[in-house]
Amino acid sequence: MQLRLRDSLPFVRVSITHNGQSIEIPNVLVDTGSGGTIFAADVMSAVGVSPQAEDVLHTIYGVGGSEVVFMRKLDVLSVGDFAMQQFEVEVGGMDYGFDIQGILGMDFLTTAGAQIDLKELQINFFS
Repeated sequence: MQLRLRDSLPFVRVSITHNGQSIEIPNVLVDTGSGGTIFAADVMSAVGVSPQAEDVLHTIYGVGGSEVVFMRKLDVLSVGDFAMQQFEVEVGGMDYGFDIQGILGMDFLTTAGAQIDLKELQINFFS
């Protein structure tokens, strides 16, 4: 799958399905420096994902500071032709000051067997 560079960062389009509802998310950063995969709460609401009273909140930390998230297991997370079933992601505000709707972190990339070719701007999966 082709990577798109925006501000010198690699982005992909992903599709998610949760409880039978699907959505495409166009601005997802491929980030080998992020341990977890996270999606913006406002985007996730389109497939019925919202915080529930029983959710356990977690604080995550990164270069940009900290953020409170909750976890949700998706029916399917797809990048191009590669699909992963029952994958758990973080959901948070993602108010980072630029247009980003998600981050594919190392939890997804390693499980999926991702190979990133920066010369050709390609990401392939060999899980």
